[in-house]
Amino acid sequence: MSSLDLNKENENLTEVPVTEVIDTTSTPEITEVSVAEVAEPAAIIIKTDYSNHSRQQLVDALKLLVDGEIEQIKEDVESIKQLFYKKQKSELEELKKLFVENGGEETEFKAQIDDLESTLKSLLNDYKARKSALIAKLEQEKEQNLLQKQHILEQMKNLVESNDDVSSHITEFKNLQQKWKSIGNVPVTVATTLWKQYNIYQEKFWDLIKINNEFREYDFKKNLEAKTLICEAAERLAEVEDVISAFQQLQKFHAEWHELGPVSREHRDEIWNRFKEASSVINKKHQGHFDSIRQIEEENQAVKTALCEKIEAFDYKTLNTYKAWDDATQAILAWQEEWRTLGFAPRKTNQQLFERYRSVCDAFFAAKNEFYKASKNVLNQNLDKKKALCEQAEALKDSTDWKDTTDKLIQLQKEWKMAGPIAKKISDELWKRFITACDYFFELKNKSVSSTKSVEGDNLLKKKELIQKIQSLKNEGNAAETLTTLRAFMAEWNTIGHVPFKEKDKVYKEYREAVDMRFEVLNVDASQRRLDNFKNNLKDISSKGENKLYREREKLVRAYEHLKSEIATYENNIGFFSSASKKGGGLIKEMERKIEALKDESKLIEEKIKLIDQSI
Repeated sequence: MSSLDLNKENENLTEVPVTEVIDTTSTPEITEVSVAEVAEPAAIIIKTDYSNHSRQQLVDALKLLVDGEIEQIKEDVESIKQLFYKKQKSELEELKKLFVENGGEETEFKAQIDDLESTLKSLLNDYKARKSALIAKLEQEKEQNLLQKQHILEQMKNLVESNDDVSSHITEFKNLQQKWKSIGNVPVTVATTLWKQYNIYQEKFWDLIKINNEFREYDFKKNLEAKTLICEAAERLAEVEDVISAFQQLQKFHAEWHELGPVSREHRDEIWNRFKEASSVINKKHQGHFDSIRQIEEENQAVKTALCEKIEAFDYKTLNTYKAWDDATQAILAWQEEWRTLGFAPRKTNQQLFERYRSVCDAFFAAKNEFYKASKNVLNQNLDKKKALCEQAEALKDSTDWKDTTDKLIQLQKEWKMAGPIAKKISDELWKRFITACDYFFELKNKSVSSTKSVEGDNLLKKKELIQKIQSLKNEGNAAETLTTLRAFMAEWNTIGHVPFKEKDKVYKEYREAVDMRFEVLNVDASQRRLDNFKNNLKDISSKGENKLYREREKLVRAYEHLKSEIATYENNIGFFSSASKKGGGLIKEMERKIEALKDESKLIEEKIKLIDQSI
């Protein structure tokens, strides 16, 4: 097992690219790469398929593996670990789903302590300890190997620089070469320098030896043939689709290249450049592979950081209604769904980003849970208040003391408005109970004080005459004066009492058509007309008792709150659109138009509420 493989597994690093250790300025034949010094091809290992194992079976399999050779079991250990947590996550999702289906809140779900996970972690810790110890041992061996090789280099240097007959040292020099080859790996940081020195001393020594040219040429030829085969094999690696596998095979070829002796000077540059170019192709593909992974991880980091910032900037402390919390929850869930579609960020920031994301999401749902708990208590208190008000109204509904009872019921209606909201499912039912008791009393009161039919007939004639005046009103050039006259007629209309019930809608319709026609001629905007119409209706509403005014006011307040909620929803949603998209600009303009229309309507309702408040 090579130390490079162990270091790569332990530190999650890729092998050092060949291009990082090649010194192209030195003599090609003696300047080789250091990767071969520390990387030997691992034996082919048939990986076991654990995908159909249960979590218990995965833990049992790990128990059988954990004491084996690190290099042989490392991929199986990692596979078991990933499958275990994948299956654990799936089981937890099923338990959570069942918990929710049985009526539980998703945020209240808590996973039980997993004994299997504890066993798995214990086994993994044992494995990591063994692996760390092995790496430490290999590193220690490298340091010892370094000392031995430095000693050999010193001996070679002495032989090269010796004034003796160097031919007498051939056997000694070859023994040093053989001993060098028998020594194992050295630290990567010094491997290239050692090889460079070693090859320099080799070349110097053999250049000093006066051997016959035939033997030397034969040696050069055999080395050239061997290096040519290595070049051809390295060039074929460019067709291998698996970039990692191609890179690992290239390291093996560099190791073989280092073991070969020199070639003749006339071929040194040519053969070295050929091998270097083939290596460069593989190195570039290998580097590009990891560059693309890093780019994707950096893009994921940017998107995840932006999502964290969005959630952190979400001011949920101002949320005080169920609808606001529901809308906010939908927004948070949408961002969580987007998070789940993203891959890993860079290793150094991935866990930090996840903890940041999980922390801010947990804070939001914890605040939501607190709001619901507090709201439930408030709703129960409001419910008790409104039930008491219903009982009081029902106790008064049959009273014939019109003045005193009217004052009491009006007071009860004011208290009802101040009592606050209750649960939606019983709100309408309780309101109907309360208002039915109030209406029952006021209908009895109205019947006892209704005007006579003759008075109603006179009022009908007066209103018809007033309609004719409005219809005949002309704009004599001064629109302001004409508008003042029209409003005076409208004020006069309000002073006229009731008309016969069967004529009421008909005469009012004629009156409204006449007024609307005059307003159109005078170019009065629709909102002002609606406000003027409402002013005219107030007298009719108030004549039926203050309870009618309070009911009208409550209806307007509910409409006003509904409009405010709609405006807030549109303003929130508009932030999710980008005007840069094809349809984004049109959608934004349409939503802005709707927001303006809703704001105008809310202003009109505010004016109507003010008019009612002035009349009460």
